[in-house]
Amino acid sequence: MASFNFWDSGSLYGSSSSTNLYSLFSERNSIKNGTYKRLLRSYFGSVGQSSDDTTSTKKSRSSNNVLDKLLKEKMYPTVSKEAQDANSKLTSSLGSLKTSLSTLQKDSTYQDTENGSTAADKVVSAMKSYVTNYNDVVTASKSSTLNNKTAYVANMMSTTAKNADQLAEIGVTRKQDGTLQLDETKLKNADLSKVQKLFSADNIQSYGSTVASRIKFAGGSTGTTSGTAVENTGTTTSKGASATALKADATALASDELYAKVKDEDGNETDDYDVAKILSKAKSFVSNYNGMLDSTASSSNSGVLSNLSYIMERTKNNSNALKQFGFSVDKDGRMKLDDDTFKKADMSKVHDFFKDYGSYVASNASRVSYYMNTNANASNGYTSNASYNIPSASTYNAVM
Repeated sequence: MASFNFWDSGSLYGSSSSTNLYSLFSERNSIKNGTYKRLLRSYFGSVGQSSDDTTSTKKSRSSNNVLDKLLKEKMYPTVSKEAQDANSKLTSSLGSLKTSLSTLQKDSTYQDTENGSTAADKVVSAMKSYVTNYNDVVTASKSSTLNNKTAYVANMMSTTAKNADQLAEIGVTRKQDGTLQLDETKLKNADLSKVQKLFSADNIQSYGSTVASRIKFAGGSTGTTSGTAVENTGTTTSKGASATALKADATALASDELYAKVKDEDGNETDDYDVAKILSKAKSFVSNYNGMLDSTASSSNSGVLSNLSYIMERTKNNSNALKQFGFSVDKDGRMKLDDDTFKKADMSKVHDFFKDYGSYVASNASRVSYYMNTNANASNGYTSNASYNIPSASTYNAVM
């Protein structure tokens, strides 16, 4: 069972200082052992003593009832029926949206079939389903308390906003409330290759692939429809290690020191590079690059996602140059290195390339690490005022 998380960055316990740690355990222990309750009862009792005995007794009973309710709510916060319904709707709608998006990513959807269904008709049908399910997810999210899901939905909406112009070209417009509207006629007459490219599953940076990623982690996150907060174990901090290591590797590959010429037995500089040393650093770079992709795959932190996107975009734009040195990137964005090709490369050209590319990767990897650690130190759960830290409407309005 998921437990409550008291480590909310905006709460009384958001700092890691000893004072706040003391406050955390002090209050929890006071509630559990009854000290907090006895203190409040004592206070309410003293207030009632100024009246006659009958009135005082009634006030005391009333105060105790209120106190019991307050303490119960503090330890076991409730979720409204509306929020519970929204949580249930969000969970089911995410599954439906995943299915409809999958149809738009299949090659067969863009081909005529023998039974007479044209590709245009199939695309329109698939898009209608996608728009309906997308709108259900957005609407449910605005009333949901499942923060481990709504954070991904907000990111999905941001992705849609960034691709609004391309979507409009095929008849899908984004309304002010963040939902979508479909012009079936415009879509049917649109260039279907543009639709397929926009939703491509082969391009990890396409609109469809990005949304699919957000749906995957929103739908697969641990949570319940009751609104119970999910415990933050703090593992995200350790996951940031790959980004930190990548920064170090990229910085080294961009430095002059790594490419210092080898000296002969007499200490004289030769024209040779220590290729084995440079190769070792390049292999480490590839390993940590892929490790960063793996560790950030389930992140909902916008800072992590945006800087990760910058790195992947720069890598994609430099794919031809990387290929000359033995680096290749697959459709999932993961990198590989052919040792033999790298060894045969001109190390001076490798150096020149990484001065720019390596420095850029190092800078953004540093930001990825920062935001991952920031995300690890914040919680989406129970706050000091006995309520859930639910994203406000402004979270969604910001991406509309």
